[in-house]
Amino acid sequence: MKRWIAATFSVLLITVVRADDCPEPTTAHNRQLDELTARVAEWDDAYHRQGRSLVSDDLYDQARARLEHWQACLSGRPATDPLHGAGGPVQHPVAQTGLRKLADERAVSHWMHSRQDLWIQPKVDGVAVTLAYRGGRLQQVISRGDGSTGQDWTARARRIATIPEHLTEYTDVILQGELYLQHPGHIQASHGGASARSTVAGLMARHDLQVSQARQIGLFVWDWPNGPEDMQRRLDRLERLGFPDSRQYSQRIGSIAEASQWREHWYRNPLPFATDGVVLRQGQRPSGERWRAEPPHWAAAWKYPASEALAQVREVEFRVGRSGRITPLLHLHPVKIDDRSIRVVSVGSLERWQRLDIRPGDQVAIQLAGQTIPQLHSVVIRTAPRPALDVPRGDAYHALSCLRASATCNSQLHARLTWLSGKQALNLPGVGAGTWEKLLRAELIHSLLDWLQLSEDQLLAVPGIAQQSARTLTRRFSEARQRPFKDWLRALGPPAHPDSLAADDWAQLQRRSLADWQKLPGIGPARAAQLQTFFQHEDIRALADQLRLAGVEGF
Repeated sequence: MKRWIAATFSVLLITVVRADDCPEPTTAHNRQLDELTARVAEWDDAYHRQGRSLVSDDLYDQARARLEHWQACLSGRPATDPLHGAGGPVQHPVAQTGLRKLADERAVSHWMHSRQDLWIQPKVDGVAVTLAYRGGRLQQVISRGDGSTGQDWTARARRIATIPEHLTEYTDVILQGELYLQHPGHIQASHGGASARSTVAGLMARHDLQVSQARQIGLFVWDWPNGPEDMQRRLDRLERLGFPDSRQYSQRIGSIAEASQWREHWYRNPLPFATDGVVLRQGQRPSGERWRAEPPHWAAAWKYPASEALAQVREVEFRVGRSGRITPLLHLHPVKIDDRSIRVVSVGSLERWQRLDIRPGDQVAIQLAGQTIPQLHSVVIRTAPRPALDVPRGDAYHALSCLRASATCNSQLHARLTWLSGKQALNLPGVGAGTWEKLLRAELIHSLLDWLQLSEDQLLAVPGIAQQSARTLTRRFSEARQRPFKDWLRALGPPAHPDSLAADDWAQLQRRSLADWQKLPGIGPARAAQLQTFFQHEDIRALADQLRLAGVEGF
C-alpha cells in the first residue's frame, strides 16, 4: 500500500559541490551539463554585454561552481571563463585581477597564516572600473570587461559627481574601484543585495546616462596600482586626492578573529552601499605592470552567507492535508542557507506548482523567509526531457474525502489521524504522525477509527513498535474512549467549531434540517449546507456508529 500520494523520479546528480561527488557520465547527466552550460553562458552574456543581471549573485556563484565541478567530472575540461567575450576596444593600463573566493573561516585562516601586513575592506557590490588621471585630470574610465580590455565609459562617468574631474594633486594616477548604487544606511543582513550591482550595470550600459541617474552612483576606490608601496601611505594619499572612503573602510587586521569581527560589523551595521562580503588584502603587492587578469595571491574575498541557494529537485511529492488541500513538496538534494541544511520546501499550492511545472532534475532558487522558513522563489534551470509525474486531480480531495484507506488516500487519512490525536482534538500524548504512519504501513487501519479496536498483541506485531510502546498505545486508545463528546466532534472535523453547534449528542445533530442549521447564530446558508452534508454523509454516520459501539459519550 502506498505511503503517500507522490510522484518520484530519481536523479543522481548531487547539488553539493565536492570533488568526490562526480555524477556518472550518462546521456541524461551530459544533457543536464549542456543545459547548465547554456544557462550560465546566457547569464554571462546578459551581464557583461547588456548590463542586465538575470539572477542574483548568490545563485550565479553557485551555478558557476556547479558548472565547473560537473565539467571537470563529466568532460575533464575546465569551465569556460565567465569573462570570455566580455572584453572591449580599450586596453586597461593595469589589468583588473578579480578575486578568488575563500569558502569559509577555515580557508580564510589558512590564507592569512602565511601572510603579513593584512587589511580588510567591505566587498562593495557594484561594477568594477579603471580610472586614469593625467596631470590630475580625469582622462579615461574603462569598464572591467574581461580584465584586460573593456568599454570606454568616460563620457557617462563625467556625469557622476562622485568621480572627481580634477584631483587635488597634479599627478598621473591609475585607480581601480567599484561604481555602486548609493544606499545610505543600508544594512546588508536586513536588506540584502537590493539588486544594487545589476542596477548600476544597467545604468552604465545606457548610451545616455541622465543626471538624475548619475546622482545615484557612488565610487569606492579599492586599489591604486601605481601608488605608494605601503598600504597606509596609499590610503592617506587617496584621502588627500579626494577619495576618503578608501581610508575609512580599510582596516588593518592581525588575526582571523579581527577579520571575523569586521566582517560581522559591516554585515550588520549601516553602510552607504550594498556589500556581498569582505576583501582581505596584503599591504605589500607587486607593481601594477605585473598584474594579470586573473585572481592574485595578495587578495581574496570572503563572502557573506548566501541569502538564497540553488537546489536540485530530487523528488516531487503531492501531500494531501486533512481538509483535502493538496500541497506539493519538493524534496531537494541538501543545500545550505545561513548554515541551515534544507532538504524539503513547499511549493504552496497545487495551482502554483501547475504554473511553475517543477519536475525532478530542475534547479530552483530557495530563500529563507524571516531568516527561518525556507521558501521556493523561482525555477532557475529546467531539465529536459521533462519527467512524467502522476499528478493528483485538485477536485478529487475535499473535506469529506479519504475517510477510509486506499491507494490514493493514505496522505489525507494520515493527516486526519494526526489531527485527531493532537492537542486541538483528543490530545493523546505520544500518539503522533510517526505512530499513524507505522499503523497505516502495517495495514491495521482502514478507516479513521479502526485503531479503537486494536489489541496490544496486534500493536506488538507492527514493525517499530516495542512492548512498552504497545502498552502505552493501548492505554492511550482506551483513554480516548473517555474523552467528552465535544472533543470527539473536533476530532471528526465538522465544518464549524463544536461550541457553535449547540448539541449535547450526535442524535441532535443528525436530526437537524437545513432550515434548523440556519437558525443557529453565525451559521449562514453556505455553512448550513456544509453542516447538513457533513452530518448526513455515509462515512461520517458509519464513524458515529463505531463510536457508539465503543461506548463513547454522546454517540
